[in-house]
Order: sequence, then structure tokens, then C-alpha cells
Amino acid sequence: MTADRTILAADPELAPLWQAIHDRLSAGSAPADIATVTVPGLTPGAVAALKAWLDTSAQRRRGRTRVPHTDRGVKVPLPALLTALGLTPHTLQSLVEDAVGRAVVNRRHGRLATAGLRQELVRYAQEQLPHLPRLRARLTTGAAEETVPDMRRLIDALASLTRRLPHTPPRALAKLAHDHAGDPHYFDPATGPGQRLITALAELAGCQEPTRPDHIRALLAGHGIIADRLSATVLLHQVRALGDGPIDRRLNEAATPVALNLLDLTHTPPRLAPHPLTVVENPSVLEAAIECASTQPLACTSGQLRAVDHALLQLAVDQGVPLRYAGDLDAAGLHIAATVQQTYGAHLIAMDCAVVRAAGEEPSVIPLGLLPVGCDPALAAQLQAMGRVLYQEHDAVLTRLLEPGSAPAQACHPVPRQVGE
Repeated sequence: MTADRTILAADPELAPLWQAIHDRLSAGSAPADIATVTVPGLTPGAVAALKAWLDTSAQRRRGRTRVPHTDRGVKVPLPALLTALGLTPHTLQSLVEDAVGRAVVNRRHGRLATAGLRQELVRYAQEQLPHLPRLRARLTTGAAEETVPDMRRLIDALASLTRRLPHTPPRALAKLAHDHAGDPHYFDPATGPGQRLITALAELAGCQEPTRPDHIRALLAGHGIIADRLSATVLLHQVRALGDGPIDRRLNEAATPVALNLLDLTHTPPRLAPHPLTVVENPSVLEAAIECASTQPLACTSGQLRAVDHALLQLAVDQGVPLRYAGDLDAAGLHIAATVQQTYGAHLIAMDCAVVRAAGEEPSVIPLGLLPVGCDPALAAQLQAMGRVLYQEHDAVLTRLLEPGSAPAQACHPVPRQVGE
């Protein structure tokens, strides 16, 4: 017989059969080379139809069948099925494509092509980056066809840039990215190419790849590369200085918060007065300090610690300035606080059970979420019972931060992971 291909393709009970054949063709098998196909999930109606097409009357009388059940599904002899339906191997592919709804893509050919491209990429990387074997291995692992042009561009840019190290005088990272890759943001540290550049420089220096922003910039600087020193700033308010440099004068003459960038803190650093410095997470605290005419020395990091923030904190430690830190009482704020406490020995303030109790039952509408494992158990229990984030904008926190003689409090320890991990 010659079956209607449209009816066969649209029959939902035969869908598992056509999907199994589609999978075999996509794996690289030629239609004429498939002797049998094992089909899981066939309905009794589909099995009955296959037996009607393939089993002879004698086989039925003897209880034998050409479509036996196995542990993995029903085993179907494909050449016999094609003959019974009046189909040919040539028309089989179009039938299963119509039934499944997508074209057969020979994955074997794709794998061979990708393997060939990867070998070519490995050869190219060896030619361009002979001085960076670790980086070469990382670049060429798992390269796919669509990434090869991008990888060649990255290899070219890294080869061109690293052949000229160290840069004397130092050059801006954006300028180097522009000159060697045609894009001033190509090697930004947060990008994939930027991470590869850090890997390359660490390999050349024989050290582990840094993760802290200030350590990354130190690695770049060691090779004559200046990362952005101007755009990111830290705010200082009522901070007095003892030196006579330009930054000292700016701090002493200012009536409002002073924004200092990384260049200010490293090129002409101030000599800070030894008064305790309270570092806060949010600029709104400085606004509140201005409003209430507080004379307390304050600094603001504006959230997660960047290189400029680390530079200020290290400067304070080096000059013997006592540090206090206060952040939002949520996962991110507690994590930052633990970092500042562990790395720079800061005391934590307004991050304890007393301030949580003072905030009342609903300090904000934002759900608390997971807390760092290293958080003080009593504080964690208090926050979880409340179930809401306590932000620095809350009056209970501002009162503690800005009141004269506010006492430091311990809240968190190093944070290795989160609850539930």
C-alpha cells in the first residue's frame, strides 16, 4: 500500500515513532542505514497499527510479531515499515520533519566541523600567545563555531597588548582597549575579555588571579595599565585632615560632602585626623547628617565595595584611624559589613538586635530573604522573626548612627555561604 504522508505525519499516536527516527537522523544516521528503531512511549493503538502493517497472518496465529516490546520501548524494523507504507528512505526525512515540526540537523557533521574549528583555533592561539599556555588552554576549551570569530579577535587583542608590557609610562586601560581591540570598553574588568586580560597578567606575574577590585587594579598597575581612577568616588563628610596637600585642604575647607576618586586617594592621599570614621552604605545617611548638622566624620561607599572604597579603608587603617561600619540589614548589607570587619577590623554599628527592636514590627515592605550563615545567631533570629529588610533610611538606624557617642556593635563574621546551600 501507499499511505498518505499527511495523515501519517499528523497522527498523534505515531508521534513517538517519528520523533525516534528524527533523533537517529539528527545523530548522523542515514535513512537507508537504519535497520531498527526503538520507540518509547507508543500507545496500544500505535502498536496495533504497526502490527497490522508488519505482521503476517501466520505470525499473528503463532503469537509472533515483528514489533516486539523491549526494556527501552517497541523495536520497529524500519526498512520493512517503509516497504509496508510505500515510502522510500529518500522521503523518510521529509516525513519526520513534517511530523516533528523542525528540520533534521546532522549533529555529527556539526561536531566534526566544531572539532576542526577548535583545532584551528588551538593552532592560532599557539602562534599568537606562545607566552601564555594557561590562558591558551582556557580560551580554546569548548569553543563553538559561532564563537570562533570572537575568539580570534580576543586572541589578537591579547597578543598585541601583552607583547608590549609593561607600559612605560603607564597607559589607561580604555586607551589600550581602543588601540588594540577598537573598543575602549573591550577590556573592562567586568567583561569576558577583561577577565581574560586579568588571567593573562596573573599568569605573566606568576600569581593567582585577584578578585577584589583593588587587587585587580594593583595587578594592572604592575604592568603599566591604569584602570579607571576618576569615575568612581567615595563621599567624605566632616572628615578632617592633618596634612597640607590638595586633598587635605579640600577636606578641611568643605562644608558639604567631598567626592574623592581613586586618583585622589593614591596620587595625593590626605593625612586623616585620628578621629573615628563611620563608613555607611547609603548616601542618604550623609543627607540626614547634613540636615541635623552632625559633626561626626562620615564616609559613604554607595553599596558594594569598589577599588576606591578599598583604597579609603586601607588608607584609614594605615594611618591608625579607628573604623566603624554600618549597612542595611539584609543579605547584601551584612555581607559587605562582614568584609569590612574581617579585612579592616572595623566595628559594626546600628547592625544589632537593639536597632531591630527599635525599628518595630514592619520596618519596610521588602521581604528579608536569606541571610549570611556567618551572621550573629541572635541578630539572624530577630530579623527572620520580623521578616523584613531594615534599611539605613529608617529613623531607628539614623538615630543610632548620628547620635553622639554611639557605641559600636558586633554583628557578623566572615560569610562563606548562604543558608540553604
